[in-house]
Amino acid sequence: MKSLKRYSVVFVMPTLIAFIIAFAVPFVLGLFLSFTEFRTVSDAQFVGFSNYIRIFTQDKTFLNSLWFTVKFAVISVVTINLFAFVLAIMLTRDVFGTRLFRTVFFMPNLIGGIVLGYIWQLIINGVLFNFGYSITTNASYGFWGLVILMNWQMIGYMMIIYIAGLSNIPTDIIEASKVDGAGWFTTLFRVTIPSCMPSITICLFLTITNSFKLFDQNLALTAGAPGGRTRMVALDIYETFYGRIGFEGIGQAKSVIFFLLVAVISLTQLILTRRKEVEI
Repeated sequence: MKSLKRYSVVFVMPTLIAFIIAFAVPFVLGLFLSFTEFRTVSDAQFVGFSNYIRIFTQDKTFLNSLWFTVKFAVISVVTINLFAFVLAIMLTRDVFGTRLFRTVFFMPNLIGGIVLGYIWQLIINGVLFNFGYSITTNASYGFWGLVILMNWQMIGYMMIIYIAGLSNIPTDIIEASKVDGAGWFTTLFRVTIPSCMPSITICLFLTITNSFKLFDQNLALTAGAPGGRTRMVALDIYETFYGRIGFEGIGQAKSVIFFLLVAVISLTQLILTRRKEVEI
C-alpha cells in the first residue's frame, strides 16, 4: 500500500487537470464576467453589481421563468418520487415478469432530452388538435406537458434506486413488525420508509436538480411559448445570452444566481434528509 501511495498523484493528476480546465477555470471566469459588460471575453468592462440589479428591476423574464420553474420543480419532484416508490414496492414482490417491467419502465431514461421533447410534442398535439388547440395555445398545456414528460423520463430511473433501497431492508425487521401486530400501512411508514431514507435522499437530490436544470425538453416541447410563459430558467438564460445583443453580462449574472439557488436548495435537502437516515 505504501508503494502505491507514491503514485497516487500520478493517478489523480489527469482527473484534477481536467476538472480545473473544464470546470474551475470557466466557473471563475464566468463569475468575473457576471460583473462586466462584454461581447467577447477580451473586451469585458467591469460594471459592478449593475447586471444583478437590472435582473430584478428591468428584466421581468427572469422572475417569471423562476416562478414557473419553482412550480414545475415542486410538482415534478412530488409526483416522480411518489410514482417511483409505488412502482418499486410493486416490483420488489415475487411476481412473474418483474425484471421485464423494470427494464420497460427504465428505458425512457435512455432517450435524449431533445428527442423526448419532440416525441411528446407530437403526442400531446395529436390529442389537442382534435379539440382545436395545441400545446402552445395555453401556458397550462405546456406546463402539464412538461410535468408529464419529466415524469415519464425520470420515474423508471428513480424506481431502480428505490428498488435497491427496498432490497437492502433486512427481512427480520419486516417480520418483527408483523409479529408485533403492525399493519401494512404502519410497517410502510414506521419501518420501510425510514429504512429507505438513503435512497430517498438520492432520489430527491436527483429530481430536484434535474427539474431546476431542465433545458432540452423545454426547448423542444414549447420553446417558452406562448409569450414566454412556459420558459424555464435555463432556457431564459440561454435566450438572454445568445438572443439579446448587449445582454451577455446579464445572462452570465443570471447563470450565477441560478447556480447559487440550485446549490442552496440541493444542499439544504441533503442535510435535512440525511438527518432522517437510520442505521439498519
